[in-house]
Amino acid sequence: MTDKRTFDFWYAVNNTEVVVMPRRHLETFGATVLNYYLLCELMDSVSQVRVREGRIQASQPQIVTPEAYASTFLEGFGEEAARYVDWLKEHETEVRILKYGYRLRQESFNEYIVTDSLKAVVDRVQRDVRAKENPLSAVVVGVDEPWDVCLVKLFWEVVQSSARSNFEQLSKRRMFEQDRGVPRGVREDVEAAFLAASRNPALIAALGRKLQQAGLFEEYQDRFFSLVRSVQKK
Repeated sequence: MTDKRTFDFWYAVNNTEVVVMPRRHLETFGATVLNYYLLCELMDSVSQVRVREGRIQASQPQIVTPEAYASTFLEGFGEEAARYVDWLKEHETEVRILKYGYRLRQESFNEYIVTDSLKAVVDRVQRDVRAKENPLSAVVVGVDEPWDVCLVKLFWEVVQSSARSNFEQLSKRRMFEQDRGVPRGVREDVEAAFLAASRNPALIAALGRKLQQAGLFEEYQDRFFSLVRSVQKK
């Protein structure tokens, strides 16, 4: 980041407060849709608050192998990072890593300005959210620019509150157990990706990337290229 962008990022992070957290954790075995209400005072106006309403779609948490994590972690880092990566590889069967991701769903986005004090608007929105009794709603007070960073902080806090539950549920289903040197959950994810690509050839490239990222392309390459050839013959 440039100095200006770095300053804007941390300014937004340090001035963001999640005043209502979702009462439910992120789903372990599927996607989750979070409803957010982001309230920001306008910098150049008195007693005016911009309210943004929208949705964040959190993807299903993905198990990441230490080897795959290490391959991305090393880039741009030095000797100490390399030692850490070596430690990860030595303790591969003991390390648990989950990857979380999200996207903003623009089709549900709504924005409006309310003339009132920030406190009054926050109180009113909190009452409305609680009256709807949606356990996946959040109310956030942040900055008007860059406002999307406020949502990054919201998502990070939701991940932190959900991770323990996600790890426990995956462990109960034995998804971290080794299957030919790879967590069972990773194998199941790869199988699901092969099935999806066989039904929709447009997903073959994504399958290839998934195999590369998991460090499994060499193991699955015969099957992958067989799928590519079968699609080309059609």
